[in-house]
Amino acid sequence: MNALASFAGGNSFVGTDRPELPQDGEGPRRAVRLKPFRLETCTVTVERFAAFVTETGYVSEAERLGWSAVFAGFLTDGFGPGRPRTSSDWWRPVDGACWRHPEGPGSTIEDRAYHPATHISWADASAFADWAGGRLPTEAEWEHAARDGAGDRRFPWGDAEPTDTEIFCNIWQGRFPTENTLADGYYGTCPVDAFPPNSAGLFNMAGNVWEWTADAFRVRSLSREARSTNRRATDERLKVVKGGSFLCHISYCYRYRIAARIGLPPDSAASNSGFRIAYDA
Repeated sequence: MNALASFAGGNSFVGTDRPELPQDGEGPRRAVRLKPFRLETCTVTVERFAAFVTETGYVSEAERLGWSAVFAGFLTDGFGPGRPRTSSDWWRPVDGACWRHPEGPGSTIEDRAYHPATHISWADASAFADWAGGRLPTEAEWEHAARDGAGDRRFPWGDAEPTDTEIFCNIWQGRFPTENTLADGYYGTCPVDAFPPNSAGLFNMAGNVWEWTADAFRVRSLSREARSTNRRATDERLKVVKGGSFLCHISYCYRYRIAARIGLPPDSAASNSGFRIAYDA
């Protein structure tokens, strides 16, 4: 089992009173009461997910669907024409892409044993959690752990802003999506224990891969009028993901902050989707 950080529970909060993207439901700050819980210090690795598949015969949703979303910068045709696009210019639907073949047929995981498993859907993450005897964390647990129970800090390490030269985590440096200076040493994912942990011993709670939580995605801060026109923000079939990924940059996706969040369909999988496991204490 991966190393665990323990949290006593008690009074805590979720969200922030200084939201950067209020349309995502980052605020207002809401009080919550947490039961004691434990959280794995790292996201689930390729090696661990492979062990789960070997023991159970599990077939991931991307494998069953036959394709997954791959960051265009990983592909030989890059951002040029000739490949069907998804709703974003930097994503491509690639037949055969899955956790075993992260960039599609011909790509391997041989040198990524200690990188996070990717192309993981909510159902995949939940199935692994059941096998491991745990569960996905709630959004409130995830935020509490990322702050280590502290006040409304912006990032797991405090309020210091990552930049293209001040490196705290695995996010994009340069001009997204066409130029990455690789100032942090990585173009895609990094090992799950890269970069210093937060004060609770948790690694990569900002950047690297988005992390699934147990919660449905709701935006409580929207007005009634806004709710009537923002179906995505009121679609409880979506699940909350936290932490941002190696593709985040302040210029377009400032979502590697603790309070940041998005909602994704539970069958969604991509080059930057992963997870970590929580346990009741």
